[in-house]
Amino acid sequence: MGRVAAIGTASLVQGFALAGVVAMAAETAEEVRHAWGSLAPDVVLVFLTPPAAEALGARIGEPSSTRLTAVLPP
Repeated sequence: MGRVAAIGTASLVQGFALAGVVAMAAETAEEVRHAWGSLAPDVVLVFLTPPAAEALGARIGEPSSTRLTAVLPP
């Protein structure tokens, strides 16, 4: 079974940790890209804040990615 992660501003993703989600605080676009690149191979679902999704752009839907992504509402 795979793990779930959340990437975005700390104030929006920290609460996910209470449910066992790997919360990765990322305040800048560079931090978001670094967090995305450092996801463990067993992460199968990633929640993104809208700014994090914008920072990743097309990387979210790369054909080589086996991860599902969900963008949180603004």
